[in-house]
Amino acid sequence: MDKDNNITFDEKSESRLYVGNLDLKITEAALIKMFSPFGKIVFEDFLWHTRGPKRGSPRGYAFVQFSTKEEAKRAKEKMHGKLACGRPLVVRLAREKYLMEMANKSGKPSGGIESSRSGPLQMKRSAKIAAIKNKLKAMEEEDHDTKRQKQKQG
Repeated sequence: MDKDNNITFDEKSESRLYVGNLDLKITEAALIKMFSPFGKIVFEDFLWHTRGPKRGSPRGYAFVQFSTKEEAKRAKEKMHGKLACGRPLVVRLAREKYLMEMANKSGKPSGGIESSRSGPLQMKRSAKIAAIKNKLKAMEEEDHDTKRQKQKQG
């Protein structure tokens, strides 16, 4: 159990929403205002670019944590596809978003994801570790490519 608010990890992952396709004009305050009618927001993470030419500008997605999974489910149902500044919002359980990205990156339909009739998609621990290693490798390759391009220019 989490000492702060007595919510277990599983409950947290079920009540945390990924909110994507945010127009860059949408602020943290606007995001909270949009989602607060569906329940108590216990945490919100609005992501910003931290370096590079876009430093300080919004990344176009955020995470909203509700106090219960029922509130999160209701917010997801009501807000997914709703227009905000002319763009349809993409709202998913944060866990779904992560699992979908891992499946898409692996190039395989399952991507280490098991589906069960009794519950939501679950990823094997070994598949999670492999996905993290692949992500790190891709990031290192991007970094090397960027350095090579700079060397060619300089």
